[in-house]
Amino acid sequence: MNKRKADQQASLKDMHVHDTSGSAQRIRLLAHLRQYGSINTFQAIALLNILRPGARIAELRAKGHNIVTHLSTLKDDHGREHQNVATYFLSAGPVQKVAA
Repeated sequence: MNKRKADQQASLKDMHVHDTSGSAQRIRLLAHLRQYGSINTFQAIALLNILRPGARIAELRAKGHNIVTHLSTLKDDHGREHQNVATYFLSAGPVQKVAA
């Protein structure tokens, strides 16, 4: 197996959260979604070092990944409530286009 393929298959623990390139952030985010099924905005920022998770989600969707967003009220690390915090879920089904 070549090094590049091995790097792409690294576990979440092995990923370098210091790499802030868009592609590295997408790889970390998709790996987390595949392993755990969901992630919210606070978790993406704190655990994966992704400053704008919504932008990375939009890019993953553009690449064909079926990711569903649920907005809810969540508390941050300081116990403060925030409304409309996104939680993202990776769906196994195909992407469905909805007419506007």
